[in-house]
Formats: sequence, structure tokens, C-alpha cells
Amino acid sequence: MRPSGRAVDSLRSIVLEPGYSKHAEGSCMARFGDTHVLCTASIEERVPGWMRGGGKGWVTAEYGMLPRSTHTRTDREAARGRQSGRTQEIQRLIGRSLRSVTDLKKIGEIQIRLDCDVIQADGGTRTAAITGSWVALYQALARFEKLGLGGLPPLTDHVAAVSCGLCDGVAVLDLDYAEDSTAQADANFVLTGTGGIVEIQGTAETSPFAQAQFMELLALAQKGITELVALQKAALASLR
Repeated sequence: MRPSGRAVDSLRSIVLEPGYSKHAEGSCMARFGDTHVLCTASIEERVPGWMRGGGKGWVTAEYGMLPRSTHTRTDREAARGRQSGRTQEIQRLIGRSLRSVTDLKKIGEIQIRLDCDVIQADGGTRTAAITGSWVALYQALARFEKLGLGGLPPLTDHVAAVSCGLCDGVAVLDLDYAEDSTAQADANFVLTGTGGIVEIQGTAETSPFAQAQFMELLALAQKGITELVALQKAALASLR
């Protein structure tokens, strides 16, 4: 029995609330159970200096955790004067994931910044950030299209992310903190709506796991991503 009482192939209660922020071009509050991440997308009509004149746009991300998003208070990274390696790794992952489904040539020389702020953490903050950021990015690009480009937002597919792990030797979907902190192995899967693999981050925490066990995790992730993409579609439909 999982601590949450969920079946091994069940996601947590997922809520994707689009249009959460009044001022951002796109936004989504992503709630994966007790993990809550606010994702906003901001359009800047310029690109980084190294991209100027290339005719392509850019999508990048910043990620951060509020001081009391976890069990004990942690200092803001701005107060420390530097970002942790974990923060840098996660925000690069978010950026890579969203760029993988964005037609950067079609958007022209604009930059879209995705800000992912963890309000409350209970495992899976990076997966919630990626899934919610796609909803925010879609809104921002749709608004930009209406301002002059016309047509549909230049996204080639959905992208979403989910964690899977081995708990007491059993493959389970969408780990919360209680499971993530004790799992024998865990992995984050970033997949597209059509099943393409963007990135897989997998680690054995105790002893190596077998290829057959990895395939179990992948199958669970594919099921979870299908459900998350359906929730992304429903979230956007609610705005119409």
C-alpha cells in the first residue's frame, strides 16, 4: 500500500489552473497533490546577444523555491548571493523541455521567460513546473499570435513530465515526498504528447535496477503523460 493509498499507476490529484496571474502573458498554477508551482510566461521582444540577427527566438526558464515551501525554512537564494547547483540544473531542464516543442524560427527574435516558483513542495516540483509551464507558454504564444502573427501558437506538440520510482521493489507513478525520500530508484520522464522522449533522469538510490524494471517505469510514465496532456488540453479549453 502506498502512503497516499493510491494505486501504483495513479497520479496524485492534478489541477492545472490557467490564467492564474493577472499581469503575465501566460500563467498556470500547477497543483500535483500538495506540490504547488506557479508558472508564468513573459514575452520580451529581444533575444540574448549571442542570438541577435539569427532570425530565431528563445525560450528560457528560472526556478525557485519559496522559503517555507518545505518543512523548514530555507534562505532565499538571492540572499545567499548565488543559485544552488540543483536550481540551475532544474531550470535548464525546464528550458530544454519547452524549447523541444517550440518552433523557434517561427516566433522570430523574441524571448519567452518562464518563471517557476514553488509555493509548496511535496515531491515532483520539476515535473509540475514543466507540465504547468507548457500551459503558460501556450497562452503567451497565443496572445502574441493575436497581436500580429496570426494562426495557431507555434508549438509542435505538448510536453509534460512525471516521476516514477521503485518503492519496496514495486514500480509506482508520480512520487510524493514520502515515497521519493525512501525509493530504491527514481526517475523523471519528460515526454511529448505523441510519445517522443525529451529527457529521462534516472537514479538508483541503493542498488542498480534491471532493464525490465526500467521498462516498467517507462510504461507508467507514458500512461501518466497521456493523462497530463489531457489535463493540459482541458485547462486551455476552460479559457475559451
